[in-house]
Formats: sequence, C-alpha cells, structure tokens
Amino acid sequence: MTKEKIDLEVKGYKGLEAFHKYWGKKPIESWNILINELSTPGDLLLDPFLGSGLVARESIDKNRSFVGIDINPISIELTNFFLNPPKAKDLISAFEKIEKNMKKYLTKTYTWENEIVTHILWNDKDVSEYWVKRKNKKIVLAPDEEFRKKFKKVKKYTIKNFRKPEFFNNARINTNNNLDISDIFTVRALEFIDLLLLEIAKEKNTSVKRALRLLLSSSAGQMSNMVFAVTSRGKTTGKVSTRTEVGSWAIGYWRPQTHFEVNPWFCFENKKNKMLKGLLEAEKVSSLNVNKGVAKLMLGDSEKKLKNIEDSSIQLILTDPPHGDRIPYLELSELWNSILGFKVDFKNELVVSNAKERSKSDSDYTKKFTNIINECYRVLKDNGYLAIMFNSKSKEHWDALVSMQDGYKLNFVGRYNMNYSAGSIVQDNREGGLKNDYVLIFAKGLDSTKTKSIRNRLKVLPEWSNKLPEAKHDS
Repeated sequence: MTKEKIDLEVKGYKGLEAFHKYWGKKPIESWNILINELSTPGDLLLDPFLGSGLVARESIDKNRSFVGIDINPISIELTNFFLNPPKAKDLISAFEKIEKNMKKYLTKTYTWENEIVTHILWNDKDVSEYWVKRKNKKIVLAPDEEFRKKFKKVKKYTIKNFRKPEFFNNARINTNNNLDISDIFTVRALEFIDLLLLEIAKEKNTSVKRALRLLLSSSAGQMSNMVFAVTSRGKTTGKVSTRTEVGSWAIGYWRPQTHFEVNPWFCFENKKNKMLKGLLEAEKVSSLNVNKGVAKLMLGDSEKKLKNIEDSSIQLILTDPPHGDRIPYLELSELWNSILGFKVDFKNELVVSNAKERSKSDSDYTKKFTNIINECYRVLKDNGYLAIMFNSKSKEHWDALVSMQDGYKLNFVGRYNMNYSAGSIVQDNREGGLKNDYVLIFAKGLDSTKTKSIRNRLKVLPEWSNKLPEAKHDS
C-alpha cells in the first residue's frame, strides 16, 4: 500500500450502483482496501448485514468466495442482481415489449387533449398546474375544470398483484398503523404498478425479470404522493428561482400537501435508462456475467443463519450493522418489499425502533448484537479479521462492542474515519445526528508482531488510530 494518505470520501454513486435508492449505502472504496490488505484470492469472506450487496460483488470480482446474510428480502434481491446482472441488449428487448403492451394504459389514463401529461402539481386536493412535453421541451399549463374533473375523480381500486404493506406507529418516518397504500399512491399509480407487475411476470429470463422488478421498486417512490415540490430554490445564493421543480421521495413516508404526481411510466423509464447506462459502461470494461469466486446468500436473521457456518472458516468479515435507531431499514424498505411480494420478518430485525409496538429497545439491540458478534468470533479463522462500520450515541451499544475483546483472543487493530457517501434526511435532520462512521478492525489470535505489521500497512487510511474512539454517549 502507498505511504500517501488515502482519501475515502466519495460524492455519491455512479453507474450500475446508482439506480436503486437502498437506504444506508456506504463507500465501497473502504471495503476494497481491506479486501486487498486483509485477505488473499481464494479466501472466504462474510457479511452478516449485506445491505445493498456491493461488498459481495467486490469480493467476487477480487476472486474471493463470499457468504452474505440479510433479513431484508430486497437486500438479497439487489445482491443477486449485482452478482448476475442481465445483458444490456436483453434488458432493452424486454423493456420494448413492456412499453408496447403498456401504451393502452398510458393513452387512456394520462392523455389530455391528445398530449401525454408528464406531471401534475397538486396543492392538497386541487390541481394547480400540469406539464406536457412538446419537442422535448417542458410546457407548463393551467388546468381547466374538465381537466380537474378527470384527474380529481376518485374511484376505488383494490390492489391485485402485490401485498398490502405493514406500517407501524412511527412518527419519525411519518407512518402509523392506519396508513394505507391508497394514502401513498393515486389510483392511477396503483393500477399502473399492478399492470406492470403482470407484464414483468411474462419475462422468461430470470436475470432480466429480477432487473425489471428492481426497476419498479426503485421507481415506486417517484410514482407516489411523496414527491414534494421544490419552490424558491436559491435563497442562500440570492438568486431565487420562481420555478416549481420536482423533488423526490426522501423523508420517510411524508406526504407533503404540495406535491407532484409524476406519470409513472416516465419514472420507470428513467430508472431503466440509469440501469442501462450502468450495464453498458460495465460491459465495456469487463464481462459482468463471469464471476471469479463463489457466493452464497442467505435470507434471514443473522443470529440464526450464522449458526450454519462452520467454525474457523472465514478469513475476513466486512460488515455494516444497523447502528441502533439511525435507520429503520425494514420499515423504510416495506414499500419495496410489499410491491415485490416479499414476506418480511420484522420480529427478528436488529434495530432500535421508534415504533413502540415493535418492542425494539436499546437493551434488546445490545443483547442481539452481542450474540451476533459472538457467532462472528466463532466462524473467524485464527489470524482472521473482523472489520465493522459502526457509530452510536448509545453507551450501551459501544460497551457491547468494546467488550468483544474481553474473554476472547480478539484484539483491536485500529480504526479509521469514514464519512457517509449518501446523506440520510431521516437521520441528518435530527438534533445530534451522527455525521460519520468509524471502521473498527479486530483480529482473532493475532500476535503483537503481526498486529504491528498490519497497523503500519493501514495507517495511511484517514485519521487512522490504534485506539478505540472516544464516542460521545447519551447519558
């Protein structure tokens, strides 16, 4: 490794990694360095909190074998996509078939005066403007009474091809157990999702079908009533714009009074274009469909699934577990999982939830977290490593992590700082919200000479320290 300091800060996600909004993505560059430094080709790597699945792809690309576990179904689906993406030409062909079959719906539902409506701006229950495209130029129009009559007309619609989502009383992410899918989507969007799922189900190619389903889940937020309208942009610069611009699904399940209804086809098409661009870029530099290593993915509770892994079989564990109540992953992913028809195990999630009926307290988190770390120790080889992204305001959570060294031959090697590559409005707007993670590196049975050698190799990482961080704890 070079002796120059390494900058791990990234501005965001590009290429194939960018098409899905999966909550809590972290810079993959950080894991790349540790895969190279703490393992060799052929080694078996593990992530018991798989998340977006990018670490699986990086491990396989570097000729390591890999085991990944996550309780979130869409996490496993995303990882399978990254490991076995479709060919760009196959995705194009499938999309064209769907487009042809969906035109009847689009014509019937979003045509006004022989033009396709792309956006409708709602202020509570009234329409204030709508947009069409003419020669690829956005045209803003004022609705007349006939337009209002068509689009304000409410009819009952029962979803057919996906399950009803389960919500909890969690004010932090704007949900309650009376929240209904019809509160989140218009009837038009619900019908579109149902019809699109039927079209996708016709696809025979497994990797293409998975890609199309993930495209639908990733675009669903923009099809919803949660797309806020951006007004008065530029207040901080003094160049205030009077234009109303389209925001995005960003703050839990908040349904703003002033919001856009975006033609759902364009949401789906835009995500397809982003995925297709990533596939084409990747195909230029390598063959995405040829994996060097072997990956095994397990859907379920890490505390239980880790028991299926042999003692002393893992060289390197790379993981980013839920940090207390920072991000309620399953609750935020419920919209995606419901649309894709996945059953969700809320009971066994490792999290501290603001939804009191879930009974996910700090002490519950600490107990489960400790059990999972114990299993990680068991499956690690001697001279194997555990690298864990972590931060918490809870002293109890930190104490559980620090106590790993007590009673085990698990010694602390060092840590470095890692800024988040994608902000979290759910977290960042909170008083005292965390702004960075630490990457903490532990080793099993490593003697002092080897520990010193590893520290010398890794000290080029940002703000490297041989000591555990002095975390700011809640009282």
